[in-house]
Amino acid sequence: MLQTAPPFHVSLARTDADIRAAQRLRYDVFVTELGGDGAGVDHGRRIETDRFDAFADHLVLRDLRAPDPDTDGIVGVYRLMTAEHAAEAGQFYSADEFDLSPLHASGRTLLELGRSCLHPDHRGGVALRSLWQGLAEYVVEKNIDLLFGTASFHGTDTERLLNPVSHLHAAYLAPPDLRVTSKMPQDMALLPPAKVDRKAAMRDTPALIKSYLKLGGAIGQGVFVDHAFNTTDLCLILDAARLDPADPLRRPARAAR
Repeated sequence: MLQTAPPFHVSLARTDADIRAAQRLRYDVFVTELGGDGAGVDHGRRIETDRFDAFADHLVLRDLRAPDPDTDGIVGVYRLMTAEHAAEAGQFYSADEFDLSPLHASGRTLLELGRSCLHPDHRGGVALRSLWQGLAEYVVEKNIDLLFGTASFHGTDTERLLNPVSHLHAAYLAPPDLRVTSKMPQDMALLPPAKVDRKAAMRDTPALIKSYLKLGGAIGQGVFVDHAFNTTDLCLILDAARLDPADPLRRPARAAR
């Protein structure tokens, strides 16, 4: 699987060096930029890892203009876990935060998206489109029906996030048969829809979450506060049929019902 839209090239990681480069980018974004930490953070080597890396596929975006694209050119990553990968690992990554029973019971083929990030110089535009085209081709090759994974708000202050999280639950909650639920012991007390400032809510919602919602994505019930990563996580669910390999970002916005 290859996707090229100059100056970018997308492929699965081919070597251990590719995976290390992806883990360095993850460190730069999740640790240096966003203040995350945890057992898988190696400050000495400046990489972010966890046990699921060994079982997953890693989709990498290269900037072909880099002095050596094979060693310092990786500017975007997605970690991809199929049901087969999860069986080898013992679970999906997001099962620690959300009850995934509805997805398993759906009988549909699943793909978990994780550790997605882009270098700050390449967010949006051609880089994001190239990475998503590679993802769309992977979905077709693996015959995936549903995509899901955690997506995050920066920070762990749930009071500050009450307005956008309340809006997302009012407008984009997954249907009951796909509605995963948070394993956080105490749920947020959401605002009633009449008290939500929708314009401010969308302004304060991270761009990646909005991108999934524009494709017709939905969210599970509740959030999970990840103190190690300094994030407040939602579980996003997306019908794979909405990813067009030719142009995966062109679908119109549509609230899930």
